[in-house]
Amino acid sequence: MWVPSTQALRALDSFARHGSVWRAADELHLTRSAVSHQLRLLERELGFELLRRVGKGVELTPRGRRYAHQVRKALATLSEAGQDQAANGLGGSFALSCTSGFASLWLCTHIAEFQSMHPGVSLTLLTPRRLDDVSNPDADAFIAFGDGAWSNKAVELLCEISFSPLCSPTLLNKLGGFSKPADVLKANLLHLGDTEDWSRWLALARVENPDPEGGIFFSDMNLVFSAAIAGQGIAMGDELTSRSALNEGRLVKPFDLAIKSPRSYFLVSEPSRADHPVLRAFAQWLRSRLSEAETTARSEYVLAF
Repeated sequence: MWVPSTQALRALDSFARHGSVWRAADELHLTRSAVSHQLRLLERELGFELLRRVGKGVELTPRGRRYAHQVRKALATLSEAGQDQAANGLGGSFALSCTSGFASLWLCTHIAEFQSMHPGVSLTLLTPRRLDDVSNPDADAFIAFGDGAWSNKAVELLCEISFSPLCSPTLLNKLGGFSKPADVLKANLLHLGDTEDWSRWLALARVENPDPEGGIFFSDMNLVFSAAIAGQGIAMGDELTSRSALNEGRLVKPFDLAIKSPRSYFLVSEPSRADHPVLRAFAQWLRSRLSEAETTARSEYVLAF
């Protein structure tokens, strides 16, 4: 049975209650373009118009109002069910170790939803020193970035990613735009730890005599993105963690050419903890959230063409 994404349904419900995209965006802590995109995506999936243009604004169609009313009742039922489960079920503490880039650029923008679903859980987020580190004894589970080869651990693939160059629109304009891949060498190359990602991308782009050893090196993805947004150079980023900055125009992608990373994000835990009720609930929520993010990314790609 097909069910629309909960994010799109929340966008419709908020728009129906407030009557404007910007108020819905403020309530949902999203950009206006993100709310508009969710509504357009929902229309396409439903196969009928939810909105119609009136002057300089938009309003719900009669059918859209009826559907929004049904959605509101459905969301209320889901909320009550979650509260009942929270009252009778999950509780205690849960510590999650997560790579700093994934945590700050994606997880921290969604984690309150899990907390609202399970208010009895005391949640703690930890960050490791290495992207593939799953050794912290204080953590109940890990979101790690690696090849998946953690011995004697319960390992679940969360998402595979691809990297492409990202830079600020200010830097792109300052350099007069990029007409060919080799133009990225006009600016500082920003590296996370080593030159592997840039070396592979430059080779794929067939850039002759590249020198990826130059540039600036960082130990944290947050620092790489901060430098890129500030116009200090060009970073290699993935669609998942950079989507917010791309949607808000803080970063742009000058080339569609991307390299698939040999590493991926995994959910890792001790086998003895894999069946813990809180971990099972968190894993289910995380899978759902990442699936929605992937669906949104695919739809944005289709709309772009």
